[in-house]
Order: sequence, then C-alpha cells, then structure tokens
Amino acid sequence: MKISILTTGGTIDKTYNEMEGNLRNDKTMIENILGTLRLPDLFIKHVHIMNKDSLDMTEKDREIILQAVKTNSNLSDAIVIIHGTDTLSVTGEYLYNKLPDLTIPVVLTGAMRPYEFRDSDAQQNVTEALLATRMISTGIWVAMHNRLLKFPGIIKDRKNLTFETLSES
Repeated sequence: MKISILTTGGTIDKTYNEMEGNLRNDKTMIENILGTLRLPDLFIKHVHIMNKDSLDMTEKDREIILQAVKTNSNLSDAIVIIHGTDTLSVTGEYLYNKLPDLTIPVVLTGAMRPYEFRDSDAQQNVTEALLATRMISTGIWVAMHNRLLKFPGIIKDRKNLTFETLSES
C-alpha cells in the first residue's frame, strides 16, 4: 500500500528548546515515530509542507495543504496529514468542501502532547491513522484516541482533549 504522509507541524512536532525554555515547531518528528513501528508492507512517501502551530495557520496555508493533497492523491492509496489539533477541524472542513471528487481516504491526525513527552499520544494516533487508511472509504477523516470520525461536522472536544462529531456535543 502506498501512503503519503503530509506534515504541517502542530503539537505532535513540538520540541523543547532548553536555551529559551519554550516549545517550538522546528522540525517534524514523523521519521522518529515511523521508526518505532513495524510497517513491512507500506511504502511511505513523506512530504514536509510546513512547521506551524495550527493556531498560526492561515487560509493560504490550508490552500497549500489542499494542493499537496491533490498532487499526492494521484500517487497514493491514501494520505495521512499530521496537523495541529487546535484547528485540525477547520482544515478538515476546508478539505471536505474543496475536494468533492476525492477518490482516496485522507486521514488527519495529531497529538495533544508532543512526541518528545513521556505521556504523548503521538505514536498511538499515527498508528491509528495508518491502520485506518486500510479500513475506511473515500473521504476526509480524523483518527485519534481510538476514534475514527468522518467529516463534515467534526469538532475538538477541549474538555476531554479529543474529537467528536457535532451530534455528540
């Protein structure tokens, strides 16, 4: 199976800068995460798009993500997008509205805690997103915390630090 992983930054990629005492999006952690997984029958193409906290994403950034999805959808059986959770639902809705003729599954995922943190959910969420690509139909999805939800109508549940459909809230 051929999967393109598009990385955009977000909490999953944040690293601690000891000199400045802050968390920053300087590089992607996806290669580290993938290196911990056994994926013998996957051909993964990593496409680095940006290193941004999703709160800083603009409409132009979402257009860049859209174009990357369009470019890679012809080369892949599925696409996984690593994205910050704060505006993941905004990007998911954007892609849902802009890709009416999509022919493959696109799965957004991220983490509530950086990969570098001991209690990170990053590895679990990436693993779930990769597995989901084998099991779901065409569309825009989010895979996080043992849940797989299809757009439209997905929102971040800030109280429980996960995602849900509008009908659940």
